[in-house]
Amino acid sequence: MQHEFRYAGETYDVLLERTPKIWTFANHCAHPRQDGRIRIYFEDGSKAWAHVAKVGDVWWVHHSGRIFTMERIEAGASSDEHHGGLVAPMPGVVLEVLVSAGESVEAGQTMMILEAMKMEHRIVASEDGIVTSIHFNSGDRVEQGANLLDVDAIE
Repeated sequence: MQHEFRYAGETYDVLLERTPKIWTFANHCAHPRQDGRIRIYFEDGSKAWAHVAKVGDVWWVHHSGRIFTMERIEAGASSDEHHGGLVAPMPGVVLEVLVSAGESVEAGQTMMILEAMKMEHRIVASEDGIVTSIHFNSGDRVEQGANLLDVDAIE
C-alpha cells in the first residue's frame, strides 16, 4: 500500500507491503516482534533492531541510537498549508454537519462527522476561522479526497 510521510520538511512516498509477520519496503524487510521491537533486514544483507511507536499521526522510530519522527500524511489530506478546505480522509457518509456557512469556528472544533468503515470520523477545524462553504449535507456519500468544507483562517 502506498503511504506518504513527512520527514525533516520533505515528503516521501513509501510503498509498504504488510502481512502479519513481515513488512517489506524499498527492498528491505522488517519483522515486528511481540515485545515492540522490529528486526530489520536491509537490502545489503545487514541487520538491525528498531523500536517504533505511533502517537497520533507521528511515528517515532528508535534506530541505531537515534530517534526519527515521521508524520504520516493521511490519504486525501491537503498538503497545502494555505488551503482552507477540509477533505474526506476516506469514502463514507456524512452523518452530521455541525456548522453553517458564515459561522466562526475555533481550532479543534468538530464541524462534521463522517461514517466510514463502521467508525465515526470527526472533521475538525485546524485553526480559528470562518466557514465559507459546506459542500455536503447529512446523508450524502463522499469519496476520499472530496472537499467537505471551506474555512478562511482568521489572522
